[in-house]
Amino acid sequence: MDRLIYTAMTGANQVVAQQTTVAHNLANVSTTGFRAQIDAFRAAPVEGSGLATRTQVQDDTVAADFTPGAIQQTGRELDMAIQGPGWFAVQGADGSEAYTRNGALRVSENGLLQTQTGRLVLGDGGPITIPPDARLMVGGDGTLSFLVPGVVPAASEIIGRVKLVNPPTDQMVRGDDGLFRLRNDAPVEVDNQVVLLGGALEASNVSVVDSMVRMISLGRQFDTQMSLLKNADSNSSKADQILGLN
Repeated sequence: MDRLIYTAMTGANQVVAQQTTVAHNLANVSTTGFRAQIDAFRAAPVEGSGLATRTQVQDDTVAADFTPGAIQQTGRELDMAIQGPGWFAVQGADGSEAYTRNGALRVSENGLLQTQTGRLVLGDGGPITIPPDARLMVGGDGTLSFLVPGVVPAASEIIGRVKLVNPPTDQMVRGDDGLFRLRNDAPVEVDNQVVLLGGALEASNVSVVDSMVRMISLGRQFDTQMSLLKNADSNSSKADQILGLN
């Protein structure tokens, strides 16, 4: 009885928490380069005074789903997508190096290449400066160049190269800002095998159908947990009646 109450009570609570995760994934179904969050249940003993049979359910954020999203052609010069594994290196709010798959970029008032949220995009030597009114060209290795105006025949000049990395996904964690970092916060070396596509964006890897099925399944699990609590209450009442006869 004691074990049943703790398991059902904490199970219902964690089901509600996982519904929040599913709702968060669904809310980001149209976010460029978004990686779905994956949660899982686990059993844990209740520490402290009382019976050793008590067990509670805990919700663990296992990881993110690193499956690549679909590539969509946009034709916009500042849209970039990574084909296959790899990440853009950007500067976090605290100045640390962080990683994202969102290649919808823009140029700031100071000519610095940054994400739509204002995070500086890092190059091999730091932030990248884009000349005013430059017609940007993106190379597969991340090299950025522009056509020099007034030169015949047309000539291009290299601006810099976007820092592209490919750290082990099992060592990456998502921060509160939505950016990924290594568990030890160490910077990652450039990976020359990462391929960049210009004029394209990577869609979110969230499946609407799978998320809706997951939401329905969690709703049924919640109903089951509540039924178990009702059964525990009923069994307790009947036990009191039997003991009262004696």
